Amino acid sequence: MEALIPVINKLQDVFNTVGADIIQLPQIVVVGTQSSGKSSVLESLVGRDILPRGTGIVTRRPLILQLVHIDQEDRRKTSEENGNITLTSASSISLVMFEWGKFLHTKNKIYTDFEEIRHEIEAETERISGNNKGISDEPIHLKIFSPHVVNLTLVDLPGITKVPVGDQPKDIEIQIRELIVKYISNPNSIILAVTAANTDMATSEALKVAREVDPDGRRTLAVVTKLDLMDAGTDAMDILMGRVIPVKLGIIGVVNRSQLDINQKKSVADAIRDEYAFLQKKYPSLANRNGTKYLARTLNRLLMHHIRDCLPELKTRINVLAAQYQSLLNSYGEPVDDKSATLLQLITKFAAEYCNTIEGTAKYIETAELCGGARICYIFHETFGRTLESVDPLGGLTTIDVLTAIRNATGPRPALFVPEVSFELLVKRQVKRLEEPSLRCVELVHEEMQRIIQHCSNYSTQELLRFPKLHDAIVEVVTSLLRKRLPVTNEMVHNLVAIELAYINTKHPDFADACGLMNNNIEEQRRNRMRDLPSAVPRDKSLSGIPHPSSPPSPSLQAAASGSQSGSVSEPPDGGTGNWRGMLKRGEEGAASERAMPQNPLPVSPQKGHAVNLLDVPVPVSRKLSAREQRDCEVIERLIKSYFLIVRKNIQDSVPKAVMHFLVNHVKDCLQSELVGKLYKTALLDDLLTESEDMAQRRNEAADMLKALQKASQVIAEIRETHLW
Repeated sequence: MEALIPVINKLQDVFNTVGADIIQLPQIVVVGTQSSGKSSVLESLVGRDILPRGTGIVTRRPLILQLVHIDQEDRRKTSEENGNITLTSASSISLVMFEWGKFLHTKNKIYTDFEEIRHEIEAETERISGNNKGISDEPIHLKIFSPHVVNLTLVDLPGITKVPVGDQPKDIEIQIRELIVKYISNPNSIILAVTAANTDMATSEALKVAREVDPDGRRTLAVVTKLDLMDAGTDAMDILMGRVIPVKLGIIGVVNRSQLDINQKKSVADAIRDEYAFLQKKYPSLANRNGTKYLARTLNRLLMHHIRDCLPELKTRINVLAAQYQSLLNSYGEPVDDKSATLLQLITKFAAEYCNTIEGTAKYIETAELCGGARICYIFHETFGRTLESVDPLGGLTTIDVLTAIRNATGPRPALFVPEVSFELLVKRQVKRLEEPSLRCVELVHEEMQRIIQHCSNYSTQELLRFPKLHDAIVEVVTSLLRKRLPVTNEMVHNLVAIELAYINTKHPDFADACGLMNNNIEEQRRNRMRDLPSAVPRDKSLSGIPHPSSPPSPSLQAAASGSQSGSVSEPPDGGTGNWRGMLKRGEEGAASERAMPQNPLPVSPQKGHAVNLLDVPVPVSRKLSAREQRDCEVIERLIKSYFLIVRKNIQDSVPKAVMHFLVNHVKDCLQSELVGKLYKTALLDDLLTESEDMAQRRNEAADMLKALQKASQVIAEIRETHLW
């Protein structure tokens, strides 16, 4: 199992090269407040002074510290493998005698002077975070090779603070807290919560923030520092025994070097000896379970077991990500070699996908909403169909409009029949209302044809995303083709309505049947009214039939005359063909509609007593219609409705056919030839196949990440089952 930590270090090295945080590797995260002794604990584990010292916030960037244990006989081999350098004899001797360090950001540079390592940490911190006490979440990677360390991976984070000091940002507490939570939220991390012994454990900020992400304490280890600084008469026995705050991974006490010891250059080795003596004297029963050496062994053991538990899930995660990045890299495509063939291939593929989307045979079928041919079908039979059905055949047409049209069509002479001109005038007015929804149907189909372009670009031809200029050119060509076909289609739809208006076919079979049925009903009503007339008239026609010159005609006589006239002008039905002009006869309704004529030849103003100008014709207003007027209007309205329904049926059938022929099918048939003719030109190849600025970068990043994942998979595959136990 000892080989597991170097494996994790290798994985960390692999992913550090691509700067990725997608793999949550097992590691130990050190958390604590400022001046709680975090840095002293880390230096005790390393056995060297490597961390910056000072007042206030010193650690301002995460420090990922890898400790690599090397034996005396394989120091040279380890240095060559991990340092990736070729050593001379002199340098080999130097490395055998001393430990060394290596930073990720300095590539292959080797540091044998640990004072220089501390200065490099300070310089790298100021390079990113500045010198104003600000913090950064970009980590510093440091690897220490030494025969005096155990294999560990540690992350040192900025100390928790409450009040900004000096030039620190006002939200420094929030920034540090978010940075700490980011690292300890990793479920594969072990939290090393550092708390000073001379403070109350119940107020420990490190344990508090650890409990937020690890409420059960399954991956939290508490370290109690400064055991030698507790007040006289007190000890940490209850704390170390876990009686105050229980932590499942345990509580370990250590003794740090004081600031005086640091100033006097007291070595870590001497400090560890003094620590052991203090524990034997103060806590003899617990001395073997506390101290820096025990902490190092415990961390090593916990990390190995934690790696063993996380390894299966980690292996699965790496394999899944490798497959995802392979797919992503494939979507970016290979660099273009034959531009001419590539351009023709992309044009052909786009045209095919566009047509397949209309036909419903596209590879990528949308499931969230209708698109392509399905939406065009919906527009034809649902949107357009319902809109036409919602058009009232008599909408916008009042009875007064009908009556006025009838009167205007008769001219100066009273008409015996309902004039045919009035019907044609009114029915054309109603049919004209079908033109607007028909043109709207064309517009909706045109919009959907435009939307298909984007659909094909997003889901079907991902290669176009590599070449934004080619994508824009294809969109422009297709849009231009659609734009050219729009007025042609609109003109055809306009002509379809104009054709219906050009000839009102009253001999249409459906219309003739409706007229015949209405004619029979009205003829039956006429016979019923004839039976209701008086059976006899006065014999002395000279007395009863001639009105007195000074009195208006008698209504009863007028009605009788009308009835006689009705009988003389009645025409038989037209062989069942429904001659609608003879449905109502002038004499038939005369008795009910005529009124007595005024005696005065000119109307007289009741106020001024002079004749009214004949040109002052009153505008028709809503009034109660006579029986004849009501029947005339009713007949015209029924005829209009009957003929309108016939025309609407024709329009509902012919408009989709026209749109399909002049717009949809024409674009499908001409799309590829149009694209080839406009774009497949030698002069345009280099410009159209220019990749987007970030495409090459993204391809390289994806390739690097794929290589890292593949290498990580190989590293894990090298672990034998015997290493896990």
